[in-house]
This record gives sequence, C-alpha cells and structure tokens, in this order.
Amino acid sequence: MLRTRTAAAAVTTAAFAGLLALPAPAQAAGSVHLYKIYYDSPGTDSRTNASLNGEYVIVRNTTTAAVNLRGWTLTDASNHKYTFGNFTLGKGKTVTIRTGKGTNTAANLYQQRAAYVWNNDRDTATLKRSNGTRVDTCSYNSTRVDSVTC
Repeated sequence: MLRTRTAAAAVTTAAFAGLLALPAPAQAAGSVHLYKIYYDSPGTDSRTNASLNGEYVIVRNTTTAAVNLRGWTLTDASNHKYTFGNFTLGKGKTVTIRTGKGTNTAANLYQQRAAYVWNNDRDTATLKRSNGTRVDTCSYNSTRVDSVTC
C-alpha cells in the first residue's frame, strides 16, 4: 500500500510540475519598433521650427494590443534623449516624434527642441522601455538620402 501511495504521489507531483512548466501565454504578436528616421529635413538647416520638425522618427506598433509608452526613451548616439509621457500607441498605429516644438496629438509628439538631434550623415536611434531594456536600434551612414527605413 505504501508503494502505491508513493507511486501515486510521484505521478501527481510530476503531473503538477508539468503544469507549472507550461509555457507562459504568448506575447502579443509583432513589436513596437523604430520604423523610419527622417534625419535631414528638407531645404537649408535654418533652425526654424518648420525645419526642426522636418526631422523626425516614426515608431510603429505591430502588436495586436495598444502599448503605453510612458517612460520609454528615444535617444541618438550623442544621448539626446526624448522621454515619452503618458502616451498609448494603438495596435497597428504609428507615432511621429518630431524634433521641434508643437502640440502633442495621437499622431505627432514633439521634443520641444530648438536644435537638431539627428546628424545628417550618420547616427543611431535607440528605443528603450521605461525599465531601460533596449527594444530596437536603427543606424544610418549616408549623405545621399534624407531618411532610412529601419
């Protein structure tokens, strides 16, 4: 009788352990990632607000759920940092982060800067979660075009 209970207990323990070892539910399909960088605004670099807002980064959410980007950061290689406020990026949506000044909307966020961020020849954009985990990077090294698709 003792052997039967021990064997039954072992089977029950193994079955329970198997339940604990099941994979976690899948993450939402897709990702939040850097989509495109417009690093050389059109025309002369005059530092006007229109020119500053002509350089921007597009972030895209290809997951199946909205993602709150509060505390996430976007930086360049020189560590110019933009920190997202309480902003939720809808599923399948993009948001454009412009360098200059403006009023934030669901489609456009503004860094409120008076100087350019993205170098016209080469740079690296890094997107990180609020806990500092790197989500994506995108680099370019060209003066022949004004943008890069990541």
